[in-house]
Amino acid sequence: MAQTIAEQLAAHFESFQYGALTTDARKAVKRLLLDYLGVAVCGAQTSSGEVARRFAQFSGGNAEATLIGDGAKVPAMQAAFANAISSHSVELDDIDVLALFHFSPPVYSAALATAEQVGGSGKDLLVALAAGCEMMERVSKAANAYSSLRNRSYHTTPTCGIFGATIAASKLLKLPAEKMVSALGMAGAQSGGLMEMYGPSMQKRFNPGPASRSGVTAAIMAQLGFTGAATIFEGERGFLKAFTDKNDPAQLTADLDKPYQLDIEFKPYSCARPIHNAIDCALEIRSKNAPDLNRVKGIRMARNSAWALYHQNAHPQTYHEAQVSLPYSVAVALTDGQALFGQYNNARLKEPMLLKLSEMVKISVDDSLPRGVSCKMTMEMDDGKEYVSQVDYPKGSIQNSMSDAELRAKFDSLAEPVLGKARASEVAAMVADIENVTDVRHLTRLLGPEGGAKSKAGHA
Repeated sequence: MAQTIAEQLAAHFESFQYGALTTDARKAVKRLLLDYLGVAVCGAQTSSGEVARRFAQFSGGNAEATLIGDGAKVPAMQAAFANAISSHSVELDDIDVLALFHFSPPVYSAALATAEQVGGSGKDLLVALAAGCEMMERVSKAANAYSSLRNRSYHTTPTCGIFGATIAASKLLKLPAEKMVSALGMAGAQSGGLMEMYGPSMQKRFNPGPASRSGVTAAIMAQLGFTGAATIFEGERGFLKAFTDKNDPAQLTADLDKPYQLDIEFKPYSCARPIHNAIDCALEIRSKNAPDLNRVKGIRMARNSAWALYHQNAHPQTYHEAQVSLPYSVAVALTDGQALFGQYNNARLKEPMLLKLSEMVKISVDDSLPRGVSCKMTMEMDDGKEYVSQVDYPKGSIQNSMSDAELRAKFDSLAEPVLGKARASEVAAMVADIENVTDVRHLTRLLGPEGGAKSKAGHA
C-alpha cells in the first residue's frame, strides 16, 4: 500500500539529523534564532506580550520552560504559547520570500520550549528548528500554490505553522516515524487562524500562540500513545480539502531526498513585510533629494495587484493599526528617516505632519511591477518637480540581505533595554556557538530581565 503524505514526511523527518544540514541551512537557522530572541524579548514587554505572559502563569503547573523577556518558568505548552505571541508583537519577526508567513513565532517558540523541557542540546535545537521550518514551508507551498488558503481568509502563519511546530517538538521528543504521523494528524485537527485580524485590537498578535502551543500538544499526545489520522493532508475531509479550493499536494513531498533550501528574510522595519518596499522607496527619496515636506503636493504609490488592496488605512487609531498602514509608514519614514518600533507609537498618530502625509498617499494598481510586493512611489512637489523610486526587493530580502552586523545591531537594540548589555552580549555569543551548547537551558536562563526586574516597552 502506498504511503500517505504524512507517512512520507514522518519518515523523512525521523531520519533528519544534524549532519544533513547544509552550511547555508545552519547559518540561516542560527541567524533567525538570534533575531527571534531579540524580537521576543522586546515583544514580551508590550501590552499583548504582557497579557500572554500573565496568562501563561495563570493556571500554574510544572516549571518546564522559560517565558522570554520575563524569566518565569511555566509548562512548555504555555511557554510556547506566550513566547509565540511575544515574538509577533512588534512586527519585526522574520518572513518567507513570498511575504505569506512568519517562521519563528510558531516553530521557534515550540522548539525552544520543548528543548528546555527535555534538556536538549544546541545541535538538537538546530535540527528541530530546520525541520520545523521546512515542514511549515512545505505546507504553505501546497496550500498557497494558487493563493487559495490566504484568499479564503486563513492566516498562513498559524494554519501552516502548527505543522512546523509539531515536527520541531517531535524531533526534540525523539518521536519515531509512526508517532510523528499521529502528531501531524492531531496538528491538522487543531489548525486554524483567520485573516480577520487587522484593526485597533491585538488580534493579529494572538494567532501564532495557539499554533505553537498546539504543536507541542500534538507531539506530547503522540508520545503518550494517542493516534492521529495518517491521511490528514490529502484525505477527503483533510487539511487541503478544508482550507483550500485549489492546491498542489506534490509540494509537500517534493525532493525529499535532496537538501532543502531554506530562504528566510528579515525585517528592518517594525511593520507588515509588504509595506517595507514602500518604506524603502520613501527612504531613498528622502536620502537622495532631502525634500521639503511642507511643499509636498501628492504621493502616488503603485503596487502589484497581489497586495494593492491591503494596508490602505491612512488613519490608524492605534499603533497596531499603524503597523499595517502603508500611508502612515511612508509618512513616518519621510519625517524620521526610519520606521522602527519607536515610530509606531500611539502618541504619534495624531501628529499634524504625519496626518498630512498619510492622507496624501494614494495607492494604485500596476501589474507591470515585477513582484507581488513591488512598490513604485512618485512624490510630487508644489513646483511640479517629481521624485520617483521603485523597490522590488526590500532591505532584508535574500537579494538585499541584512548583514550579520546589521542583525546583531537589531538584536542589541531590542534586547539590551530588557536584558542589559552584558547579558544580551552573552546570549548573542551563545547563539553564535549554539552547536557546542550541551544543554539549551544554559541559553534560556539568560532570557529574563537583568536583575529580575520587568521592563515595559512604553506602548499602550
